[in-house]
Amino acid sequence: MSQQLPPFAELLAQCTTSAVHLETRDLYATDVEDHDLKAWRAGELADVSDRSSWWSWFHDAVADAVARGVAVQRARVVSLPATEYIRFEHACTPRNLAAGEDVRWLPRDQALGLLLPAHDYWLFDGQVVRWHHFAGDGRHLRDELDERPVSADHAGKAFAAVWDRAVPHAEFVLD
Repeated sequence: MSQQLPPFAELLAQCTTSAVHLETRDLYATDVEDHDLKAWRAGELADVSDRSSWWSWFHDAVADAVARGVAVQRARVVSLPATEYIRFEHACTPRNLAAGEDVRWLPRDQALGLLLPAHDYWLFDGQVVRWHHFAGDGRHLRDELDERPVSADHAGKAFAAVWDRAVPHAEFVLD
């Protein structure tokens, strides 16, 4: 595994075909002052059509990649009934879609039989994995770059298996 960790936007900018993201946690710790989470809790999340209120460097990076022909896909494996944080993510997903991501959801009970990694990750062009390490309470600890072909192969197969079973965002209803 490589010790250097290029910024996410740089890795995405180098992609030529695909960038896929697998998320498997029901809780991601956010700063207690997170503006969007507070707004969502208050029923005041900015409308997706008002890009100036939510568009960020991340959305720029995704939109640029998609404009170059890179398929950007995100699959979320979630427990139902959903946690508050997953409900928040679901409400914010139209932002990902507006940037050009394709997002699908898989209820955890429908993931039975799939061999999934213990960590969330991004897989770039089917070759480079950026593993995300989290604490049990959802705090992000660090990321790790992995360029081993076997890791990329396993990550690609795991993502494809989830993607095949997952439901497109527009069709997915939280219970």
